[in-house]
Amino acid sequence: MLRLVLITSLLLPSACAGDETLSAYGAAGTEWQLRSIDGAAIPAAATLTFPEPGTIAGSGPCNSFQGSQGAPYPWFEAGPLAVTRMACPQLEAEGAFLKALQEMTLAEVSGDVLILSNSAGREMLFKGGG
Repeated sequence: MLRLVLITSLLLPSACAGDETLSAYGAAGTEWQLRSIDGAAIPAAATLTFPEPGTIAGSGPCNSFQGSQGAPYPWFEAGPLAVTRMACPQLEAEGAFLKALQEMTLAEVSGDVLILSNSAGREMLFKGGG
């Protein structure tokens, strides 16, 4: 009996833990507008949102996407993305955006600024849009 109580008490805190992802640390409820990748202005519109804990969604210059993001803050990991397949003149810019997004491993939210980065020195800068 004592063993069952001990196991239950050890498991209970993790079962009750809330969202530890970027969503819970200031990113939820905002549409983040991409401003730059690696310091270079992006030539087309792209967005990122956190519609619910553990998920990301958004749009590139041509297509919308959605996927998972379950890493605890300040870590960031975009899981496999489901992307629509519409053609447009900015497909190259969209490919660069989605590739960079999946390479990011760290996140920082400060007011209306979201920065995603990785240990290789890559960085994506987003500005809150609403």
